[in-house]
Amino acid sequence: MKDYIYEDARIRLRENDLLSGNDYEQLLAEPDYASALTFLRDKGWGDPSAAQSGEEMLRSEEKKAWDLMEELIPGSTLLDTLRLSRDYHNLKAAIKQFYTDSPLSPERLYQEGGTLPLALIRRAVEEQDFDPLPEAMQGAAREATEVLARTGDGQLCDIILDKAALEALLEAGEKAPDPVLREYAQVRMAAANIRTALRGAAGGRNLEEIQAMLVDMPELSSHALAESALGGRQAVADYLSTGAFWVLSEALRRSMSAFECACDNLLIERIRPQRNESEKPGPLAAYVIARECEIKSVRLLLSGKLNHLPEALLRENIRDSYA
Repeated sequence: MKDYIYEDARIRLRENDLLSGNDYEQLLAEPDYASALTFLRDKGWGDPSAAQSGEEMLRSEEKKAWDLMEELIPGSTLLDTLRLSRDYHNLKAAIKQFYTDSPLSPERLYQEGGTLPLALIRRAVEEQDFDPLPEAMQGAAREATEVLARTGDGQLCDIILDKAALEALLEAGEKAPDPVLREYAQVRMAAANIRTALRGAAGGRNLEEIQAMLVDMPELSSHALAESALGGRQAVADYLSTGAFWVLSEALRRSMSAFECACDNLLIERIRPQRNESEKPGPLAAYVIARECEIKSVRLLLSGKLNHLPEALLRENIRDSYA
């Protein structure tokens, strides 16, 4: 079995560059969007040779994280569990672009860093030939395409692909070679199931329809979750309060943004022991997850600065630091 002594040592150095709690406080204190960007540039974010917008800077940081993984474990599928959701996002975007002629630019529609080349996904949709896609994705792609073409129901298309993405994540988490990846799959699946159940109930779907949208997992019964969702956000919080994800219940009572933040914080809490591990792949996965949460926090803060949102609202979106 391979040891990861060198790779983990490199990750330890990169962890020193992660934003700390004090960094977040300073970013919050910046008076405006431009000042926040300057603060991040001074911390080494973005491409120093180019004048970048906030979104360009964040995309640059996402690329840096994955470029580092490619350097450390070139060609490896070890971290594919962390990349699966991007494949399904891109499939959804390709189908909608093909059938609705979306005016959005490809940069805003698609996400880089998936396990599949974007050109492969787009060609499969354009040619209506899904055989080149992974077997687990083919059926969902055909069904979503047929539904959108026949009914024009974009929400139903989303439901089909979102469930397929969760099923793929469940399988990947069960087969993952490291417990960090299994933790990632469990937390991300729970968050997505809860979000989907509430969205289905708000859309007027009945118990059977909501349950069909969910993926059953040992710690979260799809039937019980669907049933509680019919009672609204507070009822779901009551259901969560007595189970494995009880830590999310109070945040869900406050708001959906607080819930999303709590989900990421739970993940950070579960992966933090990797800072003391060595010779294992866990620290690499944990670093990528930490960067994902960090970039999400900064994206929300920059958006808030750009839209002049109050500090109290911005603070609600700050994730716990892994640093």
